[in-house]
Amino acid sequence: MVNDDTIKLLDECNAGVKMGVASLDEVMDHVKSEDMKKALNKCKDEHARLGNETHELLNKYNNSDKEPSPIAKGMSWMKTNMKLAMNESDNTIADVITDGCNMGIKSLYRYLNKYQAAEENVVDITKRLIELEENLVIELRHYL
Repeated sequence: MVNDDTIKLLDECNAGVKMGVASLDEVMDHVKSEDMKKALNKCKDEHARLGNETHELLNKYNNSDKEPSPIAKGMSWMKTNMKLAMNESDNTIADVITDGCNMGIKSLYRYLNKYQAAEENVVDITKRLIELEENLVIELRHYL
């Protein structure tokens, strides 16, 4: 039987992936740069792949998907739309997405430290998600 730390870490990764995809969807129609659009779409596709992987494992472990916190989703939506209403530019989008990635990275490291008994395959998924977020932050720097 799978341990609690494994399920909890997997749940957090799954919720984080969903939050990331929703955030990328939120800004996509506002992006002007084709290169930035490609980078965001690539990251969204990679998030979706990790989401499928987490979903399959949760099903295997007879656990349902965790949804992102409605408060976190609402706050993210509000921040994104307020910033875009004030300045709809690729700079603003890069700023918003970078902030979201940094919050995600911080949360994922917190969960890695909290759920230390998680199975290695789930720790690996978490680390791949962190790397994906870190790489997007680097890629978006020149739009800031």
